[in-house]
Amino acid sequence: MGRLSEYEVIGRHLPTEVDPVPKLYRLHIFAPNEVVAKSRYWYFMKQLRKVKKSTGEIVSVKVVSEKKPGKVKNFGIWIRYDSRSGTHNMYKEYRDLSRTAAVEALYQDMAARHRARFRSIHILKVVEIEKTEDVKRQYVKQLLVPNLKFPLPHRIVKSKQLYSHSRPSTFY
Repeated sequence: MGRLSEYEVIGRHLPTEVDPVPKLYRLHIFAPNEVVAKSRYWYFMKQLRKVKKSTGEIVSVKVVSEKKPGKVKNFGIWIRYDSRSGTHNMYKEYRDLSRTAAVEALYQDMAARHRARFRSIHILKVVEIEKTEDVKRQYVKQLLVPNLKFPLPHRIVKSKQLYSHSRPSTFY
């Protein structure tokens, strides 16, 4: 699986004599390419609205880009996934630069912790958390402390001399 992108797929039921102007349905889907995004769209539409690929059409497929890709943001992600024992709902938080990077981190985390495959994870909602008070998970809260510093236990001091008469100390 390649790097993910966020796609906005808009589709509808084919027009009929009973319903000449059918309702449009828009889904935001995270997929490695446009073909997988369309396939996932039909998968969800079949479950949600009883619209199959043979009885529907895709109106547009767009790649959604991040508005501020240089700013670190907190994201809350609601998912439903199938495990060996059943279907589970879950809420996870990630701190990343973009929605797609947060979703990639989610897929890696779910594969590592729960052995969940890409096909068994359904992303229900991805929300950017603006207020730091709204962050619920401790593993994200610990990064929100003002003046956060990381220890540098093994620094190597660069010497201006080519040779030194004593061995440098790298632990402080």
